Amino acid sequence: MSTPIQQLFSLSGKTALVTGGSRGLGLQIAESLGEAGARILLTSRKASDLEEATAHLQDKGIDTRWIAADASEPAEVKRVVGEAMERLGAIDILVNNAGATWGAPMAEHPLEAWDKVMNLNIRSLFLFAQAVGKASMLPRKGGRILNIASVAGLAGSLEMSFIAYATSKGAVVNFTRQLAGEWGPFGINVNALAPGFFPSKMTKGTLAAYGEDKLAASSPLRRIGDDDDLKGAALLFCSAAGKHITGQILAVDGGLSAVHQGA
Repeated sequence: MSTPIQQLFSLSGKTALVTGGSRGLGLQIAESLGEAGARILLTSRKASDLEEATAHLQDKGIDTRWIAADASEPAEVKRVVGEAMERLGAIDILVNNAGATWGAPMAEHPLEAWDKVMNLNIRSLFLFAQAVGKASMLPRKGGRILNIASVAGLAGSLEMSFIAYATSKGAVVNFTRQLAGEWGPFGINVNALAPGFFPSKMTKGTLAAYGEDKLAASSPLRRIGDDDDLKGAALLFCSAAGKHITGQILAVDGGLSAVHQGA
């Protein structure tokens, strides 16, 4: 007997941990999962941003809590996951969204900037997935992990100089595929979204340098992403509607990656 579509997309009774969830794409995804019924736990570095984001979600009737932490530090990740388990009992969904970028040509790219980007964009995914897996998903034989990659991780670019960012997001792509293979037998689905250009604090410099019109014109749909464009895809991957999908990378980019070899 088939399941009603509303039930397939419902997250009632589920708990979602969203890293980098205080603004931008992380907050958009948290809003989507919360509106579908999930309890939301946000984490990012700044308590003030988390308080603002939590108030925003609570105003929408979403059960939301927060913990401030640095996602690239093992002790901080362990603390977040430990507190989450104590306060909420389980973590059903992990959204690995925390990230950073750095624009510089390869020849002048600072090593410390490389380390910062790589530690937050891929090391944190490893740390959170491992911690959440061991604490909640593996023992309970089920869960959803949604990693946030980027179209920058799908191909190189002739115009943009962001070697660390592009490399880290390429790593997210294969991290997702490998983890899906390892944890599939435990009932854990692992997928990734690869967003194109979305307005955010992290892309503010890129949008200013290249112009929104030029970036929009490079995609078939002639637009960049907005505040709703990740919601449906995120909910699909995190709900029972996506129970037979794992190891997949979905570009949400207006068709950019379908027609260009690089951004």
